[in-house]
Amino acid sequence: MNKQELLNLYNMELDELLKVSSQYIKNEIEFCSLINARNGKCSQNCKYCAQSSHYCTNIESYPLVSIEEVKKVALEAKSHKASRFAIVTSGRTPDEGRDFQIELDMIKEINKIDGLKSCASIGILNEEQAKQLAEAGLTRFHHNINTCRSYYPEVCTTHTFEDRVNTCRLVKKYGMELCCGVILGMGESIEQRVEMALELAEIQPDSIPINILMPIPETPFENYLDKIDEENVLRTLAIFKIANPNSVLRFCGGRMRLSEENQKKALSTCVEGIMVGNYLTTVGKAPEEDIKTVSELGKVIV
Repeated sequence: MNKQELLNLYNMELDELLKVSSQYIKNEIEFCSLINARNGKCSQNCKYCAQSSHYCTNIESYPLVSIEEVKKVALEAKSHKASRFAIVTSGRTPDEGRDFQIELDMIKEINKIDGLKSCASIGILNEEQAKQLAEAGLTRFHHNINTCRSYYPEVCTTHTFEDRVNTCRLVKKYGMELCCGVILGMGESIEQRVEMALELAEIQPDSIPINILMPIPETPFENYLDKIDEENVLRTLAIFKIANPNSVLRFCGGRMRLSEENQKKALSTCVEGIMVGNYLTTVGKAPEEDIKTVSELGKVIV
């Protein structure tokens, strides 16, 4: 499907668009969760991020947490029906905090928990790091493109869109699953949302996490709350699913900007995954609420 065809779909009547996207979803909702394993003091200048050292956001910064803490939070996630659990660290690369070997050990510990698959979101990779992650048994690596190539310089200048795509290629080269998504509402145009959908289709991730910008005070995007409304979020989700029928679209940070009605509408027509619990620097829903919602929709948690 080309850009013009997707644009035409984007602009059709909303219920009809969601009806089209609903043809591509299963009756399952996959739960995953994470631990914010190293927070703050990031060298990158991503304009949306509370953890960037370029902005004075006054968040709590802390070094890598202990392996015991990771195991504890992972077991809690499993009790909330999560089937995947990710360690997430701030920084441009895995070794920015000189913690890569410990992160590999964390992955091995997660793999020992029956019924839980290991995920990691630890920055831009080089070839040797990708190889070591695969050897450690990592199931899935998470690395967002965040926005489309044409808009990327408006979001970050300390690394490039191609840096991110190269990491995605390495993940797939070494046989790991790929989780790669976006943040909506950072000032991108409708056309650029369609570009994101098509660029993701080229990358072919297994999972596409959808974040909706939660503007953080003292970041350059602190006043960007009005850059996308609920209807356009739904339209974008539908387009993403149509362009990526084999990828699981996943609700992540910022979904609380949608009404309960629209969250349920998305879960019925184009979204097949939920990041349960809290996120990195923002608060999510209680897992019990998500379990109840999925049950009300007649879906199965996997």
